This record gives sequence, C-alpha cells and structure tokens, in this order.
Amino acid sequence: MEKAGLLMPVNKESNNYKTLSRPDKIYLNNGNQMYALTSIVNEGTLRETFFVNQLRPVHQIVLPVHGDYLVDNNYTFEVGCASKSFDQIKDVPNSYLALDEIEYGIGNAIPLYLFGFLY
Repeated sequence: MEKAGLLMPVNKESNNYKTLSRPDKIYLNNGNQMYALTSIVNEGTLRETFFVNQLRPVHQIVLPVHGDYLVDNNYTFEVGCASKSFDQIKDVPNSYLALDEIEYGIGNAIPLYLFGFLY
C-alpha cells in the first residue's frame, strides 16, 4: 500500500529487522483521505500527516525518543497548534516547533504551512 501511495510508514530510530515487518506509525499519504473515510478528523493527526507528507519525499524521517520527528538524523521537530510549547524538546539540540495557526515564525517556531513549499 506504500508503493501505491496510500500509506506512509514511519519507524523509530533503530535498524533492527522488526522495522522491516511492522512500522511504528502509519499515516495516510494525504490528509484529504481522512475526510473521505470519516466525518470526524483529529486535527493533531492531520497536522502530523501533512508534516510527514511534505518532508518524506526529500528527507529521512524517524521517531525519536524526545519530540515527534527526527529529520535527517539532525533536526528534531514537535508538531502542534499555536499554543504548543518547547517543554517536550527544550533540552534537545537542533529542535524546532512546526506550528499550525501561526502566520510567521519566531525563534525556533516555524509555521506548519511553510513545509508545503519544500518541493
């Protein structure tokens, strides 16, 4: 289903054989597919689906111990709404917030919509 463009699996930061058979998280390839399957869509899952969908074609994404995503084994991202804080990733180097509902970035907070311009 991944090759057909329906699903996007994301694994933890390990290279063992279990990651080949069972991913840690599975997202639909496009957030619009969520609306086709149900009338109630979780906004947090929609944000994370968008983030993974935009970065996955050109970057490596894994699930770290702290934060939501580790991109290219260097940048840690926490995805959320405008009220999200740095509490979960405050001690992690190269950590950023990808926030929905903001128009411009401040410090290490990046508007989520800007990730749509990556490719």
